[in-house]
Amino acid sequence: MSKTAKAGAAASAARNNPYVRRALEDEDLRDNVRVAFEAARDAYGRVSNGKKPAKMLTNDKKVQRDIKKATEALKEVGGALQEGPKKKKRFGLGKLLFIAIIGGAIAVAVNEGLRNKVLDLVFGAEEEFDYTSTTAPPPQPAATTPAS
Repeated sequence: MSKTAKAGAAASAARNNPYVRRALEDEDLRDNVRVAFEAARDAYGRVSNGKKPAKMLTNDKKVQRDIKKATEALKEVGGALQEGPKKKKRFGLGKLLFIAIIGGAIAVAVNEGLRNKVLDLVFGAEEEFDYTSTTAPPPQPAATTPAS
């Protein structure tokens, strides 16, 4: 088997491995690995400064904080890897319904004709009427002509 074929087989195996895919696709997982590495590097830097490591581990609060931070991040990484690859989120019926409601509300708010139709459906058609008075107008004083 040639080196190219071996490399292709290794790439294919890595692509199909759910843990590798999770590491590549999950930003939180990668962030936890980065945080754990940086915290461990900081703790190691403080412990390896020439002082006694046992004394540094028991007395130095910064070393203890860095070690705690690294272990918490690694614990989250381990838990995430045990879960396996994340399921891809689908565009569910709830989201689709929510978007349809929002779109309908925007359409009603923007389009006056549609808004009138909706109001007619909800409250009934508006009755148009002509106003006619049932009372007689007040009598006008008779016009008198001046005597000549």
